[in-house]
Amino acid sequence: MKPSVVIAPDQPRAGIVTALRRLLPRMESVAAETRVLPFGIPELDSHLPQGGLALGSLHEVMPETKEDALAAFGFVTALLGRMLRKDPVLFVTSSGGLGRNARPYGHGLHQLGLDPARAILVRTANNKQSLWTLEEALRSGVPAAVAGTLERLDLKTSQRLQFAARESGVPLLLLRPAGITESTVAMTRWRVRSMQAARDRFGLIARWRWRLTLERCRNGRTGEWLVEYDNAYRFSLATAVADPALPRRASTERFCA
Repeated sequence: MKPSVVIAPDQPRAGIVTALRRLLPRMESVAAETRVLPFGIPELDSHLPQGGLALGSLHEVMPETKEDALAAFGFVTALLGRMLRKDPVLFVTSSGGLGRNARPYGHGLHQLGLDPARAILVRTANNKQSLWTLEEALRSGVPAAVAGTLERLDLKTSQRLQFAARESGVPLLLLRPAGITESTVAMTRWRVRSMQAARDRFGLIARWRWRLTLERCRNGRTGEWLVEYDNAYRFSLATAVADPALPRRASTERFCA
């Protein structure tokens, strides 16, 4: 996927910043245009402050189990695709962040509404470099959104990331490992469970499905929903959450390669 930046362990930080600024054209702050990103589902949006996902804030997304990791990545991709569709987004991952040999797959990103030409992938050597890159990207105020994978995040560091996101108005979406219990200042924490996609009469995917659990929501309410995401890049509520017999098998469509 192009363009991309690879950060070597011994690369000077000034050089990294210069490379990122060259790839990302300047843009107005996201906060100047909108403050929240609604899902378009009243039953869900009513649980969120101001009726949508707060921009200029830190949000955490984690899979329910390790097997749901690609579903969580797909959900993050769908959110990124809905944020200022003509502006670039930055995705930061360490060498093992998406799995040893996994990386974002262009066709899969496009199916979820994120033009691969907008996505800039930054691969770092470790968690420490990822943290630094995320913070610098936020403070630059350049991308429409920043996302990344982080295995470890303490309270103090999350406060720093939240402050950088708030000051720039740029949303930060962090993919976290399944089962995390760390305390952070994230505005929301989502747990994603993969569900069988709805298919058309030709067997092609018509609507992606995820079971979303909003585990934490500052100034809002927690909740759980079975959500669909269609080929027009719209969210909708699939069915009542209370049905325990809903299938759990995930689609085999690829988000990564």
